[in-house]
Amino acid sequence: MPQQTTQDTPVPQQTAQDTPTRPGSRRFAGYRRLFGLPGARAFTAGNLLARLPMGMFSVSAVVMIAGARGSYALAGAVTATGLAATAVAGPWLARLVDRHGQARIALPATAVSALGSLALLLCVRRDAPDWTLFAAYACTAATPNIGGLSRARWAHLLRDEPGTLHAANAFEQAADELCFMLGPVLASFLTGTFFPEAGTLVGAVLLLAGMALFTAQRATEPPPRARSKAPSPLRSPGVPALLVCFTATGAVFGSMEVVTIAYADAGGRRAAAGAVLALQAAGSCAAGLVYGARKPAAPRLHRCLAAMAALMTLPWAAASTGSLGVLAGALLVAGMATAPTMVTAMTLVQRRTPDDRLNEGMSLVVTGLLIGIACGSATGGWATERLSPVAAFGVPATAAALALLVSLAPEAARRVTVRGFPQATGGHRSTCARDSISVRPLTDGDRK
Repeated sequence: MPQQTTQDTPVPQQTAQDTPTRPGSRRFAGYRRLFGLPGARAFTAGNLLARLPMGMFSVSAVVMIAGARGSYALAGAVTATGLAATAVAGPWLARLVDRHGQARIALPATAVSALGSLALLLCVRRDAPDWTLFAAYACTAATPNIGGLSRARWAHLLRDEPGTLHAANAFEQAADELCFMLGPVLASFLTGTFFPEAGTLVGAVLLLAGMALFTAQRATEPPPRARSKAPSPLRSPGVPALLVCFTATGAVFGSMEVVTIAYADAGGRRAAAGAVLALQAAGSCAAGLVYGARKPAAPRLHRCLAAMAALMTLPWAAASTGSLGVLAGALLVAGMATAPTMVTAMTLVQRRTPDDRLNEGMSLVVTGLLIGIACGSATGGWATERLSPVAAFGVPATAAALALLVSLAPEAARRVTVRGFPQATGGHRSTCARDSISVRPLTDGDRK
């Protein structure tokens, strides 16, 4: 049967694509193409298994430490130390992955991280000095950027299929939201049903088992590059501005979590805060899958950020009603702007980062998000105490507006710089000024 192609859809290579599909299912053809690739299902299963504990460790550590030592301040300080260590170690670890390969670096690093979690468990159990808790949890910074490893595989497998790569990035973002939605729930169940250390113990086992399955799929692993001669991703055109956008977006996440918990606590319903926040993740997960099913257009980040800035005002307005149910509905709708924004920004990072430093580039994205989450949490907590729980919802709305302004700045600068000059027809310079707004894929000549 002859295959039909369009300009936006590459010729499928898998036999699964040779069979006719119902018109109603064509929208999700990109996802079927993903999991028709040899080895894709296996490495995705391993990646999801290893990614789930990322939403478990923080909650498990807080419950375990606070229950044993009676101090939430100590528990928060320990988890903050792990967050800071991850932000520092992430790009360095990703550089090693690019240079030596995923299997040779990610699996041993994951083993170190799992041992750090188990050491924390033993230190709490044996009533060791407080400083040992910080040292043990800092070892968990050896955890590789699991989502970045998976995105790097998709980018390698689908380097000639931008439409399917768009679906892959959307799927990965939806997986992030799903894992960070289910992880805290699973951790709370384990620590409350069995014993306080159960969440940390199960998380360490899942992390190590999932990474072992993931790295065992060598056929889909991107080839290592001995030593990159390409410049650092921080020097790639447009990437620094994107990292600032990611930092501001992280501030949206961090502040929204803190102010929502404070708002629910002020209304005497703190136990419901987790379920309310889960609705935001659910909205993002659903929107990400729908966004990935659409035909990819030129990525325009400022449109996604404008939508996020507008929708983040809904929780602020809903909080003024005094109803937690209304706030939950507003968070569900506001969350729908998150995944499309992250997918678009991640696509731009992939396009602007040299191939042999792709893991490093995506790890820098995670570092930016972590810094933003930490800053957003601190600012949201300050606003809650100094202003009010309702007024504090202005913090995530302001952070979203800041991200939008940052994305618009390069376009404004381009208009001032190129005014009066002819439009470039190709090459690296013609795309860098438009980097955070609309970018075409780089050619081999561009990368050289």
